[in-house]
Amino acid sequence: MTTETPATTTPTLPIEAADIMRIIPHRYPFLLVDRIVELEPGKRAVGLKAVTANEPQFTGHFPERPIMPGVLMVEALAQTAGVAVMTLDEYRGKLGLFAGIDDCRFRRMVLPGDTLRLEVTVEKLRGMFGRVRAVASVDGEVAVEATLSIIIPRDQELGGGQPDA
Repeated sequence: MTTETPATTTPTLPIEAADIMRIIPHRYPFLLVDRIVELEPGKRAVGLKAVTANEPQFTGHFPERPIMPGVLMVEALAQTAGVAVMTLDEYRGKLGLFAGIDDCRFRRMVLPGDTLRLEVTVEKLRGMFGRVRAVASVDGEVAVEATLSIIIPRDQELGGGQPDA
């Protein structure tokens, strides 16, 4: 395991949604982390997501039996990883993007009324690249687990462009 951790100031816990939006750029309806309850910047974070019946994805997934889409559970884990990384001074204000999803397994359905516990551990973080191990659970039962790779582009422009040399 390789982790280089620059110095940073850890925000006061818990970190509520308004403060999460100061760390990562996601907004409603795509902000999928309600609260960060544990944080070691650059090392690990634990977030919570209250799954409610009035979320927009449930109008189509599925009208008669609402189930949280797996891709949104993985996104919630990635956003939690974003908080773990973007609270480091080196990455503050930058944008992290998916570079890969490996060893992803869905183990349990997540339904309205569940609280998803989102745990990420940084395995590698160096320069523009990072890798985290991520596990989401409900009441101690694993719902999804994966290894997520992230990249933090130097240019920070969503439209592309040339990275700094």
